[in-house]
Amino acid sequence: MSIEQFSVRGRLADTGEGITGDELQLAARNHGIPLEALRYDVTPAGLHYVLVHYDIPVGTAETWRLEVDGCVEQPLSIGLTELRAMGRRTVRVTLECAGNGRASLQPRPISQPWLNEAVGTAEWTGVLLADLLRNAGIRSDAVDVVFTGADHGIERGVEQDYQRGLSLTEAMDSGAIVAWEMNGDPLPPQHGFPLRLVVPGWYGMASVKWLRSIELIDHEFRGFQNAVAYRIRQEADELGAPVTRIEPRALLIPPGFPDFMSRHRFVAAGTVTLQGRAWSGWAPIERVEVSTDAGVSWQTAELDAAGNDDLSWRSFTHDWAATPGEHVLTVRAIDASGREQPIEAPWNRGGFANNTAQRLTVLVT
Repeated sequence: MSIEQFSVRGRLADTGEGITGDELQLAARNHGIPLEALRYDVTPAGLHYVLVHYDIPVGTAETWRLEVDGCVEQPLSIGLTELRAMGRRTVRVTLECAGNGRASLQPRPISQPWLNEAVGTAEWTGVLLADLLRNAGIRSDAVDVVFTGADHGIERGVEQDYQRGLSLTEAMDSGAIVAWEMNGDPLPPQHGFPLRLVVPGWYGMASVKWLRSIELIDHEFRGFQNAVAYRIRQEADELGAPVTRIEPRALLIPPGFPDFMSRHRFVAAGTVTLQGRAWSGWAPIERVEVSTDAGVSWQTAELDAAGNDDLSWRSFTHDWAATPGEHVLTVRAIDASGREQPIEAPWNRGGFANNTAQRLTVLVT
């Protein structure tokens, strides 16, 4: 049997098909944030969402080297001690998986079955990517920057190291950092120890973990994760549009207490303060709207004071006069670029950038 035959191909679930064994296996390896943990401004490392494509590599801080080469004047081979000596910057960044919301689509793409929980906000400490590239000397023929992780596997029949590329402009202007700390501690293994890339505003696939090389190339990068995997397609054979920046999304912290299986919520009648977080990779959050009647009517939530950066989520609150009975809570975000979170996002084959509005069923007693 060939690699192509042994490697599972992407497909859509059949009508009425439940979660497959392969999807269950992925869901057991990867996890989202418990929605009640949205109460933390900074997500504790163990509650931050995790998506690992292949295996978690083994590495040590003492022996790890980062290679910077290609279209540069001075190729670099740098250890963590040397990187730390180049400067230290800490940024608070909200990361979201590009497949967040995939499992609610019909038909469902067979893949990691995310609902709404594939998000987290952490404080990442490292060196500014732009400074690192300048230290290597950027040649005039550089076009794209390719980031290679130490994780290795096969995807849709293609054996590969996990690689993602950014244009040189994106790499220099995005505020990306090469990070060695998460929330003040060394990176946990599942979050890229000992070194990873963090690209603010972009879906998580751009933030390459276990980073071992950065190569500047004189042409557009056409690696698998850029040209094949992370594309928004309606049909299997079309080129599709690349997945890039995070679409606006708001999530409520589930109020009250839950039913164990369904996660339906129970609250007492009276004033209930609804809280949540909203974010966008395109522009700062400008408005959040809340509905307590399944989207029939909407009220504007109160946003907290804007922070000093636009890289992480913004909290909001709304006082709800809860009356006895069953209610469906819905929330949507609007950013300063005019992008508005839809009640129902357009379908695509990969289930990417699906920012369909959250729905929470609540019984008021």
